[in-house]
Amino acid sequence: MRSKIHPVLPGQVIPFLQPGRQDDQVLNTVLDNLAQGVLMFDADLRLVFYNHRFFQLYGISKDIARSGCTLHDLVRQGIHVGGASGDPDEHVANFLERAEDGEEFGAIANLRDGRAFLIVCKPLIDGGWLITYQDVTEQQRAQDRIAHMARHDALTDLPNRVLMRERLEHELKRVKRGEQLAVMCLDLDYFKSVNDTLGHPIGDELLKRVADRLRGCTREPDTVVRLGGDEFAIIMTDLQEPANAAVLSRRIQDSVSKPYQIDGHQIVTNISIGISIAPVDGTDPDTLLKNADMALYGAKTDGRGTYRFFEPEMDARMQARRQLEMDLRKALANKEFELHYQPLVTLKGSEITALEALLRWNHPKRGMISPADFIPIAEETGLIIPIGEWVLMTACKEMAAWPASIKVAVNVSPAQLKHRHFMKSVTAALEASGASPSRLQLEITETVLMQNTFANLQSLHALRELGVQIALDDFGTGYSSLSYLRTFPFDKIKIDRSFIQDLANGVEPFAIVNAVAGLANSLSITSTAEGVETQEQLDTLQAIGCAEMQGYLFSSPKPAKEMSKFLAEHAARTVTSAA
Repeated sequence: MRSKIHPVLPGQVIPFLQPGRQDDQVLNTVLDNLAQGVLMFDADLRLVFYNHRFFQLYGISKDIARSGCTLHDLVRQGIHVGGASGDPDEHVANFLERAEDGEEFGAIANLRDGRAFLIVCKPLIDGGWLITYQDVTEQQRAQDRIAHMARHDALTDLPNRVLMRERLEHELKRVKRGEQLAVMCLDLDYFKSVNDTLGHPIGDELLKRVADRLRGCTREPDTVVRLGGDEFAIIMTDLQEPANAAVLSRRIQDSVSKPYQIDGHQIVTNISIGISIAPVDGTDPDTLLKNADMALYGAKTDGRGTYRFFEPEMDARMQARRQLEMDLRKALANKEFELHYQPLVTLKGSEITALEALLRWNHPKRGMISPADFIPIAEETGLIIPIGEWVLMTACKEMAAWPASIKVAVNVSPAQLKHRHFMKSVTAALEASGASPSRLQLEITETVLMQNTFANLQSLHALRELGVQIALDDFGTGYSSLSYLRTFPFDKIKIDRSFIQDLANGVEPFAIVNAVAGLANSLSITSTAEGVETQEQLDTLQAIGCAEMQGYLFSSPKPAKEMSKFLAEHAARTVTSAA
């Protein structure tokens, strides 16, 4: 066979080809084995030659490469040449416009069948053009996958922070034209306990299910984002009024709070939501996200499972909280903490059985700061671990100066109990003080048993084997208090002060305290009434049969030195009364 390079204009010779030479066959072979399709046009955009690969790529007949075939003729068959228009005239005009500079140019053409071609147009000396076509579909798909992964969460396939920011910046341009949008920060409530108790695979599946429900709650123009962990966000566009964001929040909470069935486990969770509105609460992504996050913190502080809009006062509160956190980080090293002690007294005989250690923070500028203000921050930041170790060590050392019959009670947070070194900190405190483990009472709340129950129960049993006593604090405030008494044999239950304060306000508080005291007696558990402040409350508790009391009626909390003096005076009064 003669030449496979088909001259289509009779008598025209390609300058660098001389018919009949061996080079002709070599070039034919090279051109037909290229991975690229090749077309060459003269200065009038008439086809000079092609290779077979070009027609294979486009799946069109070589019959169109007839004498006088033009670029326009080929474009009408559906090929792309450095342009994206589907109209042949416009396509060729686009090519000519780009070709005016006489410089090489290229483009990616996306075909209707999903393929992508890299088209490169190179000018020739005589004014013609050499155009190459390369199928880059797989490379393009790989790049698209990489681009998708860079902007989407791997677990839920939701947009991530990167894509959220891009879309938020785009939507904020519309806000400048008078529209509104809402940014919502969402956080699953108690998600960590799901991971801790059921494992991360269950937790991951829960996140995917939640993501699906969030998609189902939102409209097509809205953007649902996974920020990381159990944190999500939503950009709500075309907002008519802030109330629309409240409606969406309620719809989300109704949906997310419905039970999930995952690998045989029924999981119930809820979601807290913080909302900021543009342009009222900000006109840039950082400000809107920060304000929505502050509103989310407000929702979680108010009890979780709710939503809150950003309010300017929140920023002031958060600034104050940040300052308090920074001060708290320095407080332990600066020895700003001290312990006050409040007695626990038997109702029969007024014998002091224990002293509860109550942490106080003597701030150098603000004076005494309430534990209600700084303990939540310590728990959130993890500072409760070193602070808790200091409390244990200090309480045990100060206990050593008191009569051997008096125990010391120390409150323990969930974070402390599940910390891997907690047992070591307890034994170290006891060894340093030389006190018997039986003189230490650890008070826990029901929250401890709600979180990572199995591991926490193991720790509690280990402490009991050591000889330490365990008390259930704030009894009655949780939803399953009685079940906890079956789960673990507590030495003491402390009836929450809210019931004691309401004793004189009706039959119901009396019935609850009476039932708890009776239950404790039947289980051989000591019952302690917290927050006793009046003689009337004391008389009622004695009539009910409660074992102990604690409150201002007997003594306010006092520093260790004052408490030592108080104990001595109480002992002297007791001896005098007995005589």
